[in-house]
Amino acid sequence: MDRKEYITAIKDVIYLTFCAVNERKPKENRLDKMELTAVYTAAQKHMLTSACAMALESAGIKDERFTQTKAKAIRKTAQMDIDRTMLFAELEKEGIWYMPLKGVVLKDYYPRYGMRQMSDNDILFDSTRAADVKRIMESLGFTTERYGERHHDVYVKPPVSNFEMHNTLFSIKSGERIHNYYADVKERLIKDEDNSFGYHFTDEDYYIYLTAHEYKHYSNGGTGLRSLLDTYVFLNRFADKLDFSYIEAECEKLGIADFEKQSRHLAADLFGGKNPTEEDKEMLKYIVFSGTYGNFENRVSNQIKKEKHSKVLYMLDRFFVPVSPKSKSYAVFARKFPLFYKYKILLPLLPFYRLFRSIRSGRFKREANAIKKANM
Repeated sequence: MDRKEYITAIKDVIYLTFCAVNERKPKENRLDKMELTAVYTAAQKHMLTSACAMALESAGIKDERFTQTKAKAIRKTAQMDIDRTMLFAELEKEGIWYMPLKGVVLKDYYPRYGMRQMSDNDILFDSTRAADVKRIMESLGFTTERYGERHHDVYVKPPVSNFEMHNTLFSIKSGERIHNYYADVKERLIKDEDNSFGYHFTDEDYYIYLTAHEYKHYSNGGTGLRSLLDTYVFLNRFADKLDFSYIEAECEKLGIADFEKQSRHLAADLFGGKNPTEEDKEMLKYIVFSGTYGNFENRVSNQIKKEKHSKVLYMLDRFFVPVSPKSKSYAVFARKFPLFYKYKILLPLLPFYRLFRSIRSGRFKREANAIKKANM
């Protein structure tokens, strides 16, 4: 699919998603012009296929590709709901506080079950009990995919369950202001009424967290249309109850005030049936070509901008190898390249090993092209 065909398909995805979340039947004159193969490909890129399937079905159109993806989305959501209920029961027994995050909360605000496609279950928990949570997860049949390495541990269970257990909401890589703002997040939480150890945000604080999380992706590799849809669905449900003076003040503290306003307006226009402003079209263009979790080219370009590097300095920095345990990236490198850090005499060879591996995998060529395209 070329760029022109992709843009046409994305417009159809946006229209179908608008119909789905607003529970409207798509118009025949729009449906007649759609190339469903292209629409399916574009919807998959942004994890909006289930929503599009439901809109198409409301108009009597059943396409096997859309139907199967919708069914898989429903099954995955159902299985992770079951697994999460079992997990929370165990956390309650062991006295470990917890709070569901992101899609776990958002999915229930969509008009129909399974409309919001889920990647994983994100849960914030008492970081001092990480070993106990690992034991619990493994007792529930999960396999530990990552533990004690980043700001969340990863557990998986076939066929579809994927849990990210967060010991903190944002790592330092998300930016110092955001990281510090959420460092003592427990103080901002409200105790659930129907359990002993569950917590939740106020509606305002949840929206601020949702926006900060979207900004993290947006300013790194980019973020897709599903994030804008999440914003629309949440605000469509709670906007009249939210204290926007508080929200705007907190977003100023986080350094995301402009992003919050623009993404809010774009989401309202895009999924409210209005045309975006010229200013918002630039943001939309960036999002449309990012996909659900961003892309490699955006990551490189944004990293160069964030660090205020020239392209040359960026390339030199990619060959940097931390040798001091005090370095922020030392632990990451030691984990990735244990042999070199066990026998430190080998460290001078590490840049060349990384270069060789990058060339062999094709990443070097991709990164070189991304650096060349990066806007300064």
